Amino acid sequence: MQEPQVAVRAEADGVRVVVCSGEFDLDTTGLLVDACDVRPMPADLLVVDVRQVTFGDSSFLNALIRLRNTRRLALLGPLPNQLHRMMQMTGALPLFEICDTIEHAG
Repeated sequence: MQEPQVAVRAEADGVRVVVCSGEFDLDTTGLLVDACDVRPMPADLLVVDVRQVTFGDSSFLNALIRLRNTRRLALLGPLPNQLHRMMQMTGALPLFEICDTIEHAG
């Protein structure tokens, strides 16, 4: 298993970028949720970079959906194959804005 890692950085104009890498499951998805907590650093737009996610299970997808339902959110892609397939099979893919660069988000 590739250990999950989450890094947070602030961009200009109220954009918060959360970069995820590795494998995310029920035990590790909390890292993503904690990093997206906007109380310490309010953001108008949350961009989750999932390009380096090697595995995400249904709890990871559920966290992304919950985050999307509470704030403006974009995924920085392209989506990894496994994540894309899961989102497509569950019908969740159309829920998300997927952009190639942070500048195209929002």
